[in-house]
Amino acid sequence: MTQREQEIDLDYAEGPVPESGRMPRGNLMMAWWAVCSAIFYLVVAAAMARTYGTANALIGIVLTVLAYGGINSVISRYSMRTGLTVALFSKILFGHFGAIVATLIFFATALYYAVFEGYVMALVLAEWSGVLSMEMATAIVVALGVSLIFGSVQHWLDKFNGILLPVYVVGVLIAVGMAISEFGYPNGWLSRVPEGGVSTWGWLHTFSYYMGVWVLMMFTFDYARFGRPKDARFHARITFGVPFYLVTFLFSGVVGILLDAMIPIEGLSEASIVLGLLELMGVGGLLLVWVTQSRINTANFYLATVNFESLVRKVTGWRLGKVLAGCLIGAMAYGLMMADVFAYLLQALAYQGVFVVAWVGVALTHILSPTYRSRFQGHIELDNAHIPAFNPYGLIAWGGAILVGVVLMHLPSQAGLSAPATFICSCLLYELGLRRAKPTWYMAALLK
Repeated sequence: MTQREQEIDLDYAEGPVPESGRMPRGNLMMAWWAVCSAIFYLVVAAAMARTYGTANALIGIVLTVLAYGGINSVISRYSMRTGLTVALFSKILFGHFGAIVATLIFFATALYYAVFEGYVMALVLAEWSGVLSMEMATAIVVALGVSLIFGSVQHWLDKFNGILLPVYVVGVLIAVGMAISEFGYPNGWLSRVPEGGVSTWGWLHTFSYYMGVWVLMMFTFDYARFGRPKDARFHARITFGVPFYLVTFLFSGVVGILLDAMIPIEGLSEASIVLGLLELMGVGGLLLVWVTQSRINTANFYLATVNFESLVRKVTGWRLGKVLAGCLIGAMAYGLMMADVFAYLLQALAYQGVFVVAWVGVALTHILSPTYRSRFQGHIELDNAHIPAFNPYGLIAWGGAILVGVVLMHLPSQAGLSAPATFICSCLLYELGLRRAKPTWYMAALLK
C-alpha cells in the first residue's frame, strides 16, 4: 500500500497501521469500551443463573473475566507491535488464500451481532412510538448504525463512545434502583438455584458458554492495532485486560441477574429484557437501550464493514471503499432483520463460535510459540508473492479442532465441553505442526 493510499484508507485494512495512524491511549480505550455495553451480556448472565444457579453463574463469569483478560492481553500486545488486522495475520497462519475463510467468518459474525443488537433497538423504538412499524424502525436503526462508522476509529468512534459510557453505567444503575423500588429487593438472589437442582459442573458450562463469544478476541486484534507500542502495557492491562471484562461481564452479569430476579417476565431474551425496561422506565428505558445498543453496534458495523471490504478485495480484486461497503452491510443487515431468520442465525453463530475458538487457539499458539520464533526468527511476511496460497499445518490445526468441536456439539452429554476441547485441540495441533512445518509453508519465495 502506498503512502497516498494509507492517507486515504484511515482504517488501514490492507496493510499494517503506521506510526502516524496510532491513537492516544485514552482515545483508543474509549473507542474499544463501546463493546462493554450490550443487553446481550445481561441476558446471558441471567440465563446462566436460571439454568445453573446464581453461584455457579458468577463463578463461571469470574473465570471468564480472567481468561478473556489474559488472552486479550497477549493478543493486544502482538497487534500493537505489528499493526496487523485479523485478515493480515491469518495470511501467516493459513496462507494468503486460506486466510479468506477467517476474514469471511469474522465479517459474518460481526454482521450477525449487528443484526441481533439492531433488532433490539428497532423493537423498543417501535414499541415506544406506537406508530412506527418494525420496517420503519429497522430502517432508522440501520441508517444510524451505518452512518456512525464513516468517521473512522481515530476521528469519531472514540469520542462518541466516550461520551456515552457514563450514560450507560449510570443508566443501568438507575434501572436497578427503579426495579427495587417497584418490585422490592429480591432476597436470596445470590443463592438462587434452578428447579432441577444445582449442577456440579454448572460453573464450567457457564464458562464454556461464554467461550461462544470469543469473537471478541478478533475484535481486540482489529482495534488494538491502533494502539501505540509505548502504551502496550496500559492497553494490555486496562483497555483490553481484566478491568474491561469486569465491566463487560461481571458488572453487566450482576445487573442482568438482579433484573431477571425482579422484573416479572415469562421468557428470557433480549426482547423480553428491553420491553421490561421500557415498561419500567418509560422514555428512560428507551434512552438506555439505545445508548447501550448504539455503542456496541458501532463496533459490530465497523468490523463487519472493514472485513467485508477486505474480503471482496481478496476474492475479486475490487476496492469497494468504506462508504459503499458500509451501505452494502446496512442493506444485508436490514434484509436479515426483515427475513425473520433469527433461529437460523443463532444456529449459524453456534457453528461460527467453534470456528472462532479454533482460530484463537491457533493464533495464541503462534504468538507465544518458541518453536516459531526459533525456526523462523519471528519473521512476519505479508507479500502474497512470498506466501503460499495454503499453509497445510495451519489449516489442519484449524480444521481438525473445528471437527472435534462440531462433533461434540452434537453429543448432548458432551456439548458443554465443545468449546474447551476445540481450543485445546487447536493449540496442540498447531504447535505440533510448527515443529514439522516446511519453511516454504510460511515464506515460500524468500526461502527457495
